[in-house]
Amino acid sequence: MATYTPTELASKLKDGLLSFPVTAFDNNLEVDEAAYRDHLDWQSSFGVAGLFAAGGTGEGFTLTPEEAARVVRMAVEEAGSRVPVLGSAGGSTKQAVQNARDSEEAGAEGLLLLPPYLTECDQEGLFQFASEVCRATSTGVIVYNRANAIYSADTVARLADTHENFIGFKDATGDIEHLTKVYSKNGDRLFYLGGLPTAETFALPLLQLGMSTYSSAMYNFVPEFALDFYKDVRNQDHAAVTEKLKRFVLPYLDIRDRVQGYGVSIVKGGLKAIGRNAGSVRPPLQDMTETDLADLGALIQKAGLLPVAASV
Repeated sequence: MATYTPTELASKLKDGLLSFPVTAFDNNLEVDEAAYRDHLDWQSSFGVAGLFAAGGTGEGFTLTPEEAARVVRMAVEEAGSRVPVLGSAGGSTKQAVQNARDSEEAGAEGLLLLPPYLTECDQEGLFQFASEVCRATSTGVIVYNRANAIYSADTVARLADTHENFIGFKDATGDIEHLTKVYSKNGDRLFYLGGLPTAETFALPLLQLGMSTYSSAMYNFVPEFALDFYKDVRNQDHAAVTEKLKRFVLPYLDIRDRVQGYGVSIVKGGLKAIGRNAGSVRPPLQDMTETDLADLGALIQKAGLLPVAASV
């Protein structure tokens, strides 16, 4: 059973860094419960405001509904007493509804609604899609604005007016005009979070548009750096943000952009580089090459982010 009401959850999440734990897989690409629980225990030992299980970085798009439910339940059991855990929903409308119900049953505090599977859709379809999920759970629901699910300002307002448990808007487009319209129309009724790949790159300018937080994938392997970066963003310390961008984030992007899909692979690569391991990624993603992994490890060390225990 959720600890927070949807309104309380929004208040909790809007003023802290958020992250999506990777899902650990074994050599057969099955969910590795021991490694996943170990990762969750480590991730929840820092000052993160919320963890989203079975999301994009958690390769939720490769999980069966049964696996997704199991992953969320383990996250709640391992980390839920220390930090709010949210689940994810996506795929077909029926699957998203099932994900939502399973997530609440597992004890998650809320839910991120991913875009519907494959097909193009217009605003009425998106409204009905999100509404079905909002009605399926009493926990807070956040929509993910990306790909084929671009919610207009009016649709967001309509969802907010219709469903009390609709609490948040996550964006992965960076469309300033669109975001300005959404924020101006909906104001403090919702909270807003950045969800572009490697969100640190966009965090400072998006703060000016009302996005008080974002999801950090690199928190998975350099949590203290990620938290310091977030603090600098919220303090609007341009010099500190720029220094961290130059020292680590921008060179990291150069490695990430070598191969499509490395946005997740590089996070698991980062864990390997610091002496932790969550296994390989599932197809259609591919693991980093040995060269790319070595370059990532060298960058982490050069940037001074290698944990003391893993220093060489």
